[in-house]
Amino acid sequence: MKILLIGAGGQVGWELDRTLQTLGEVIALDYPAIDLAQPLQIRERVRQTNPNLIVNAAAYTAVDKAEDEPEAAFAINATAVGILANEARRIGAAIVHYSTDYVFDGLGSTPYTEQDIPNPLNTYGRSKLEGDRAIQAADVPHLILRVSWVYGSRGKNFMLTMLKAAQEREEIRVVDDQIGAPTWCRMIAEATAQILAQGVRDIAGFLRERGGLYHLTAEGATSWFGFAKAILEAAPQRKAHKLQRLIPIPSAEYPTPARRPAYSLLSSEAAFAAFGIRLPAWEISLSQVLSSL
Repeated sequence: MKILLIGAGGQVGWELDRTLQTLGEVIALDYPAIDLAQPLQIRERVRQTNPNLIVNAAAYTAVDKAEDEPEAAFAINATAVGILANEARRIGAAIVHYSTDYVFDGLGSTPYTEQDIPNPLNTYGRSKLEGDRAIQAADVPHLILRVSWVYGSRGKNFMLTMLKAAQEREEIRVVDDQIGAPTWCRMIAEATAQILAQGVRDIAGFLRERGGLYHLTAEGATSWFGFAKAILEAAPQRKAHKLQRLIPIPSAEYPTPARRPAYSLLSSEAAFAAFGIRLPAWEISLSQVLSSL
């Protein structure tokens, strides 16, 4: 199987470049080798590589910046995704794509399922939802995995931000009224490979029959404050921290350009039923990441 991996330099993409190797030949591209803001280049790269499977791990993820740059967010998260899906259909390939918990408004009180109606609060969420729908409309074998609160040891993410802040500041204030499931990018990549391995002999047929949209997050739940507290308590360089006070605050005290859902837990039960995949509790994964730093 020939796999075109897009966004290989990102958090999830970097891990996928490792986990997908056992499934076949991986052609890993990142910006500027492929620019998702350039439709012609997207088509050229797909046609040049002629893969059996496209795995798109690239995205515009600057949630607040997207409010000022909606065109850029939609170009990468929606338009480009639709082009990839249509190119995959044209060559008889399948596509894997990653979505977000931010497609929901957070007004629920139980974990969102794949049947719940999305209602994004911000531009980023709207752009990601449009990308999901573009794939679904393309009539192409696909796997869309909605993930949440992604972090890891590379790139830009909440865990690394907290570790850096603790070394530089005596006080950190973190919102305590937004609930979700922090999910290690490595677990996402490993689960993706485990799912695809089940259909490696005919990936298009496998995803045509058993693919679709699934939620996939770590088990458990916490707030951003709870996540920060767990990070800093287990940080290997804790003794070097300047931090004296970690203070929980309501979202109202930390206004941001983009509104966030107050509750964005996703139910992963459908993915478990379909593929036998269940991610570890977020605390377990966090401990593993921190011990590797």
